[in-house]
Amino acid sequence: MNVEQSQSTPLELCIRSAAETDLQAIMTFDERSNKDANPRYWQEMFARYGADESKQLFLVCESGHEIVGFIIGEVRDWEFGSNPCGWVFALGVRPDIRLSGVATQLYGAMCEFFRNAGVTKMRTMLARQDIDSLSFFRSQGMMAGPYLQLEKDI
Repeated sequence: MNVEQSQSTPLELCIRSAAETDLQAIMTFDERSNKDANPRYWQEMFARYGADESKQLFLVCESGHEIVGFIIGEVRDWEFGSNPCGWVFALGVRPDIRLSGVATQLYGAMCEFFRNAGVTKMRTMLARQDIDSLSFFRSQGMMAGPYLQLEKDI
């Protein structure tokens, strides 16, 4: 399926909590995007974010019986006097169906989780050169927040 087909043909989507058996599919399309499938990393992500759905959430999106996307987030109390807020740590969609609404639906499900957890702010952190992700999050209404990241090579 190419992107043009996926845009004109609506997908039937089901968003649900991730299961450990979903990790292979996530690694497969994450590897296509990032050229780096790391089973240990994904096992750790599932162990951390798939376990306690009161503050952390790892969701997948299925079309038919195939995993086509995922999102991972967490409610956190941050430093600097920030009130608790929702953080999105990872969002991925199978490359051949991007622009089909999968990311928007996953994002919406995560927003609902955060609202139900009692938080009113949602944050994420992106690499400046990740134009696709930056464009997506901006299209969802996100903008620069009150904090600035600083770093130094040591």
